[in-house]
Amino acid sequence: MPPRPRPSLAAALAAALVAALLVLLPGSTTAQAAPVLLSQGRPATASSTEGAGTPASAAVDGDNGTRWSSQFADPQWIQVDLGATARLSQVVLRWETAHARAYRIELSTDGSNWTTAHSTTAGTGGVQTLDITGTARHVRVYGTERATAWGYSLWEFQVYGTTGTGPTLPGGGDLGPNVIVFDPSTPGIQARLDQVFQQQESAQFGTGRYQFLFKPGTYNGLNAQIGFYTSISGLGLSPDDTTINGDVTVDAGWFNGNATQNFWRSAENLALNPVNGTDRWAVSQAAPFRRMHVKGGLNLAPNGYGWASGGYIADSKIDGQVGNYSQQQWYTRDSSIGGWSNGVWNQVFSGTQGAPAQGFPNPPYTTLDTTPVSREKPFLYLDGSEYKVFVPAKRVNARGTSWGNGTAPQGSSIPLSQFYVVRPGASAATINQAVTQGLHLLFTPGVYHVDRTIQVNRPGTVVLGLGLATIVPDNGVTAMKVGDVDGVRLAGFLIDAGPVNSPSLLEIGPAGTTTDHAADPTTVQDVFIRVGGAGPGRATVGMVVNNHDTIVDHTWIWRADHGDGVGWETNRSDYGFRVNGDDVLATGLFVEHFNKYDVQWNGERGRTIFFQNEKAYDAPNQAAIQNGSIKGYAAYQVADSVDVHEGWGLGSYCYYNVDPTIRQEHGFQAPVKPGVRFHDLLVVSLGGNGQYEHVINGTGAPTSGTSTVPSMIVSFP
Repeated sequence: MPPRPRPSLAAALAAALVAALLVLLPGSTTAQAAPVLLSQGRPATASSTEGAGTPASAAVDGDNGTRWSSQFADPQWIQVDLGATARLSQVVLRWETAHARAYRIELSTDGSNWTTAHSTTAGTGGVQTLDITGTARHVRVYGTERATAWGYSLWEFQVYGTTGTGPTLPGGGDLGPNVIVFDPSTPGIQARLDQVFQQQESAQFGTGRYQFLFKPGTYNGLNAQIGFYTSISGLGLSPDDTTINGDVTVDAGWFNGNATQNFWRSAENLALNPVNGTDRWAVSQAAPFRRMHVKGGLNLAPNGYGWASGGYIADSKIDGQVGNYSQQQWYTRDSSIGGWSNGVWNQVFSGTQGAPAQGFPNPPYTTLDTTPVSREKPFLYLDGSEYKVFVPAKRVNARGTSWGNGTAPQGSSIPLSQFYVVRPGASAATINQAVTQGLHLLFTPGVYHVDRTIQVNRPGTVVLGLGLATIVPDNGVTAMKVGDVDGVRLAGFLIDAGPVNSPSLLEIGPAGTTTDHAADPTTVQDVFIRVGGAGPGRATVGMVVNNHDTIVDHTWIWRADHGDGVGWETNRSDYGFRVNGDDVLATGLFVEHFNKYDVQWNGERGRTIFFQNEKAYDAPNQAAIQNGSIKGYAAYQVADSVDVHEGWGLGSYCYYNVDPTIRQEHGFQAPVKPGVRFHDLLVVSLGGNGQYEHVINGTGAPTSGTSTVPSMIVSFP
């Protein structure tokens, strides 16, 4: 795939300046939510074209590298049919050098009778953003005087507004019974925490969903034990606004001291003073520890130091030492720690102050001084008595937390009144109406069955889940799709495949897009994908990323190996994570058990910092996984067409418990090119149940025996 054009330096600087001016300090609020892009991909016609390579359709295709241009005469026009009458609010014109000095924006409901919404005789070219009002189906740019000797030429002609004939949906409102809010004077806090934990401790595939929210202040003598589908968060703008003199605990007593199934829970935005000086957070996949301040140590192992297979820390400060102990792998990003002990196979750090030095393979530490691009997860907080969602700003080459040190966090605040508060029972049609109307989405704890795709097509839309809100497509649709737009934030929810096969469960951007989103990328954070386990589920591919520049920051994409509805064909899902977009960054990528490739990377200049994988346990025999002449499908495949790709700290394990004689050719597959580079790779056979013959391509020693000793490579090629 050839490199795609990048904006000019001037354009990049202008974008950076605009982004800087849009950063709002805490306590401020954003403007009214951005309207929906209505024109993209709609039928377009024009008075003339310069040639076959510059059709009218090129101005509404979302590609800033294609254009419409007219013949060299006045007047000329281009118009777009929106498909339905809409309330219009904005037109954006991206002129090529051949622009209009005098032109009108005209509106029509029937395509014949036109009214003027905007006119000028002093057009400047470049990018012109025009606020308009009116209701129309057809929108036309009518040029009456050219600014150059050439015709009229538009890279993009974008029309924004809202559609829908139903009543206007309200923003804000009650968060529902499963969002449990405490303040320091609330009686019986410990009893309520214990009640939920008793219900959720072993409810691995249950339907209960809970969110604990602690208002700013100090809470004494608490031990918040966190079970399945339970999230605990502070409501301050800083973690230090909400202090628990006590613990937030995850242990594995329910599973006989084995923490390898402590999934689907989270802790966020709290300060802890652990009772005995060390907090215990013994988790595995899909259990983020974000924006936390532990005023002591953190123990990542269960009581008794049983097995554990997690996990993820971001934007956190641990004053004392982090005791890794039995954790097979772990990723820590943009944090500050007092130290780190031990490491089993794969411990990865980026942008973490106090991280151990690079040491892979012995000790197994992969350490990057900074994280190339990061943007923290949006979170709910209280500004006085008003709920708002804080949306952190993008950071480049970040190191340490985004908060603390007496500086205000950078980002913007969105009042809850600009969110549609989604409650169980809401239909996909209503959810889509809310987005079209200009609202963000806040999913309250619950399980949501959808009969059509949730479409997130408005730039800057925030989709935030509380309490691991879960979306299930019932009839084989894709659960959620993001448009070819800037700045969408998806965070804090689970997508669970339904019994009818979906072609995909989450898609970021349309196939074939060429739009550059580097200035304001989409972020996907703590969004988890599951196929089977809670019942029969099927999907061809879990998550597809088409949009360029997307940041996927902590995901677990899992074809279930246990639970209900599990079997080689019962919960069939061939591919876990597929990247077609360029310049995509994955930080904290967990993908497991898919029938074929777990990860397929087709886009250019992709980067992954930390990858954890297990191949599917339940392959019935060697023939079932045969990939042409290759024994098995790689866990992580980079397409032969890719010229530039890089990964740090990647591991793949096999445990073929149905047929332990299965041989896996390699864990990783990539073209041998100067721009394709990997650092710190390993493969492991768990107890000799299947074996790898190589680490990557034909490179790396085979695994052997039953001693569960990894085969490692420090660099490739």
